[in-house]
Amino acid sequence: MNISLNQTVEHLKSLMASVKDYVFPDYSEIRTENAASNIAGRIEAVSQPGTAAAFMKRLPLIREMLAADVEAIAHNDPAASDTREIIFCYPAVTAMLYYRTAHELYVLGVPVIPRMLTEYAHSATGIDIHPAAVIGDHFAIDHGTGVVIGETAVIGSHVTLYQGVTLGAKNFSYDAEGHPLNIPRHPILEDNVTVYSNASILGRVTIGEGSVIGGNVWLTHSVPPHSRILQGKAQDLSFSDGAGI
Repeated sequence: MNISLNQTVEHLKSLMASVKDYVFPDYSEIRTENAASNIAGRIEAVSQPGTAAAFMKRLPLIREMLAADVEAIAHNDPAASDTREIIFCYPAVTAMLYYRTAHELYVLGVPVIPRMLTEYAHSATGIDIHPAAVIGDHFAIDHGTGVVIGETAVIGSHVTLYQGVTLGAKNFSYDAEGHPLNIPRHPILEDNVTVYSNASILGRVTIGEGSVIGGNVWLTHSVPPHSRILQGKAQDLSFSDGAGI
């Protein structure tokens, strides 16, 4: 079935509304089986035969992973009063709902649609996650604005990122004709890693299990498990009459 760009956008919004109804049935007026039927129909309309059936087998895992993400956010944020507030209000939930759906479609080989989903979430939340990135369970993003997770990033379980964190590439490799090679170029974060606001971790480096990366850190090398990486201490200098400027 061929549909236009504008039709596709509206089609995907309807798809994600049904996915949200399925993933969070306690907050939906739609019966779970009806939501599942809507999802299957929407995916079938924009993919190859058999893709919808394969995706539906993965849908319970998406629900399980999203429940774990909400649990992780609740565990990391004392400002969250209850689960309902997190699901209704937190941009990280929207970003992860779209990412986890897009990732499963990406794994199934669906072209373009996964990127459309994550870019829509990016525009809505300020959180930019490539659908090819691999993210484990109990993933929490606090605040979230400006978070960037690149295509080949690998993130373990129980990882927390704060606003402005970049998991990006340091440089690119090119083929003989000057085209960039799509090779692993983004960080690996092992389990139980925390990365504080505005830290940039670049390149195919590994952040060992249980490590903490402080705010505003620029990191381009691997660190062993249970590392504590902080920026240099600020200097307290007193100036008068414009001296030191």
